[in-house]
Amino acid sequence: MFEIQQIIGGKKVGAVSGKTFDRVDPFTGKVATRAPASGLEDVKLAVAAAQAAFPAWSQTGPGARRALLLKAADVMETKAGQFSELMIAETGGTAPWAGFNTMLAAGILREAASMTTQIQGEVIPSNKPGTIAMGIRQAAGVCLGIAPWNAPIILGTRAIAMAIACGNTAILKASEACPAMHVLIGEVLVEAGLPDGVINVLTNAPEDAAVVVEALIAAPEVRRVNFTGSTKVGRIIGELSGRHLKPALLELGGKAPLIVLEDADIDAAVNAAVFGCYMNMGQICMSTERLIVHEKVADEFVAKLSARANSLPAGDPRGHVVLGSLVNPEAAHKMQAFIDDALAKGATLAAGGKVEGSVVSATLLDHVKEGMRSFDEESFGPVKPVIRVKDEEEALKIANDTEYGLSASIYSRDVKRAMDLASRLESGICHINGPTVADEAQMPFGGVKGSGYGRFGGKAAIAEFTDLRWITIEDPHQHYPF
Repeated sequence: MFEIQQIIGGKKVGAVSGKTFDRVDPFTGKVATRAPASGLEDVKLAVAAAQAAFPAWSQTGPGARRALLLKAADVMETKAGQFSELMIAETGGTAPWAGFNTMLAAGILREAASMTTQIQGEVIPSNKPGTIAMGIRQAAGVCLGIAPWNAPIILGTRAIAMAIACGNTAILKASEACPAMHVLIGEVLVEAGLPDGVINVLTNAPEDAAVVVEALIAAPEVRRVNFTGSTKVGRIIGELSGRHLKPALLELGGKAPLIVLEDADIDAAVNAAVFGCYMNMGQICMSTERLIVHEKVADEFVAKLSARANSLPAGDPRGHVVLGSLVNPEAAHKMQAFIDDALAKGATLAAGGKVEGSVVSATLLDHVKEGMRSFDEESFGPVKPVIRVKDEEEALKIANDTEYGLSASIYSRDVKRAMDLASRLESGICHINGPTVADEAQMPFGGVKGSGYGRFGGKAAIAEFTDLRWITIEDPHQHYPF
């Protein structure tokens, strides 16, 4: 069991109340982590620490901020082993997934470091003679990041990296499912030398989440909110932020389609489908959630994908497996319900279907139709539907017939045709002849519709974490009409 403390003002501390909560290993059922159960007093302390650090940090030069973030990236890479151990224990993820998370999170820190000199403004022509008018971007203040458990190192780092690069101070509200991993991100930044209070990490028990989040958003010092997680909770975060007139950056759920047209390279599409469907047991916001396949090539596609899915080992995440444990047994129960519902309504089981405790094998359902849960709902697990269509217009209709709009993929040998289809897909991200799952630190990452709004990543994120101000230098002797 890992016993941890949270980080407030550069110090490791427990909750003011002394209370703790336990995170249970979803595979073994044993206690994985014991963490502070923060309450309103802890919120006040974290907000005060971040606010106290803001004036000096916002005036710290871009070179100094860049150097600290680059050092943090190096420190993070040295802790890959720790992150891996925590990933397995807290969420049931595999060591390779933890390694990828750590590598990309370090890349996010390096990309944020490169952005410190890209926070630029412009000179805007003014109608007033002798006036220089400028649009200038400045740090907004204290930024709150609320991160999920599914890609915890990547998304925990993303929640605070660009905010800090832009001269803000940050509070990371750790996920209740992986408090140790999120605290370790804070420890990385503290070890790299960030001043006290620039990064703060709060942990809380699940039953206290609503109260803690509402207090953090309501705090006058908090000027920006970002949240990655479910659409259901994202709506609550957006409403709370709007009530307090605070911009919110929301990256939410998805029902990503992978469209396979009749002229596609089937082997390439199958490779992408295996990766997009089953990486991290399908627990990724961009996971392929609908395999929309032209009926002319559906038999070949399903046969090849089924063979690949059946070959993927599943079991103890400490072993040599591709699919480890889902985040909790309840998630596995949901997958069983998806399977039962589809089979009862006429779908066929093409691969997998085995559910043991919190482990679910790579499962493929064929002939899925509207009205089945796997057609409409985000599974967030390794149970995937094949939906057969007669042409690309039907494929487009089904792909867009969802509340979500995060990622999408199209497989076709005709790139112009695929580009035209991509332009009509309602998604923030679309990959032609690539999987739905992809992430690079410099890319504008985000969705439309129920998948949220705003963009993480690269230059696009600068606008999310700064205020654009109009500043003028004028002729003090200018003429006035009266």
